[in-house]
Amino acid sequence: MAQKTSLSRLKLTDFRNYAEASLPLDNRHVVLTGENGAGKTNLLEAVSFLSPGRGLRRAVLGDVTRVGAPAGFSIFSDVEGMEGEVAIGTGIEPGEGEAISRRLRINGTPARSTEELSDHLRVLWLTPAMDGLFTGPSADRRRFLDRLVLSLDAAHGRRASDFERAMRSRNRLLSEGRFDPSWLSAIEAQMAGLGIAMAAAREEMLGLLRRLSTHSGETPFPNPVLSLSGFMDGAMDRPAADLEDSYLDMLQNSRGRDAAAGRTLDGPHRSDLLVRHREKDMEAERCSTGEQKALLIGLVLAHARLTGDMTGYAPILLLDEIAAHLDEGRRAALFDLVDGLGGQSFMTGTDRSMFSALSDRAQFFTVSHGGIGK
Repeated sequence: MAQKTSLSRLKLTDFRNYAEASLPLDNRHVVLTGENGAGKTNLLEAVSFLSPGRGLRRAVLGDVTRVGAPAGFSIFSDVEGMEGEVAIGTGIEPGEGEAISRRLRINGTPARSTEELSDHLRVLWLTPAMDGLFTGPSADRRRFLDRLVLSLDAAHGRRASDFERAMRSRNRLLSEGRFDPSWLSAIEAQMAGLGIAMAAAREEMLGLLRRLSTHSGETPFPNPVLSLSGFMDGAMDRPAADLEDSYLDMLQNSRGRDAAAGRTLDGPHRSDLLVRHREKDMEAERCSTGEQKALLIGLVLAHARLTGDMTGYAPILLLDEIAAHLDEGRRAALFDLVDGLGGQSFMTGTDRSMFSALSDRAQFFTVSHGGIGK
């Protein structure tokens, strides 16, 4: 079993609806219950900021600070992590102007980037906002898949942002109509290298999840069949250099079409994650709402298990309103599966009784509009 990572303290200042909050934790799971709007999800969001990126809401940093607060927000946590005990602090500071960026300190020392968080813990989540993943736009599924990749490949986020930056430069040059061809070719060569690296990382993640699913036992949450379409379909088994050459040719030959369209029409930014229900042999978007929820839970649990297997450390798992639409038997099975991952999880709900099957495997807290109690 993967070793455990856990939080032993979480402290917030001027974060969302919390002026100040301190949550003393042991290494058990954490259940947060209370009325809708009390601030349960805000606490999960705070934990999600212990990973690279913009948290589980993909928030604009300036919007995270508590309304009326004179300064920025801060999140502090003591963590038993992959490199032992560590103190992590993050947030934004006052007077940073319009270009707000997140600050990170590890054991009191400023970090070069938030990617350093991946050296200490991995944080994964499932929220109600993700329930429409299979029926929503392909951009949501790409973002979801890239988050899965990022949990095991910290450089993936940097590659994706560099690709987007290069693509914007190409689009701008094409729209202007007058440019140095050698400059455009250099940008397209950069896009080819980054784009194929992104596509390969996504394919590798799906391959790992497929192999894991073949060794999974019976659970109430199916392991879905996963594939990608929309870019280099059926060609990703070729050498990377050949794929880069092919994509570079594609970009160069489509300059006129892309200029007319006002955007780049081919690339990893056009890929779509395809999901099927294995047992029913049906596309996920055609499944019932309950089946889609079960597929999503199965996928997130499989990824959490894969993360533990690959890193040797179980991730922190954030499960927002996870029990609301599950019957008693499926809830109990879910809690057993989550506990079997070996890590610490944070779960929210309106009714404490829905989590009774966890018993003493969890700490229970009541959340009420900026306050936290036992």
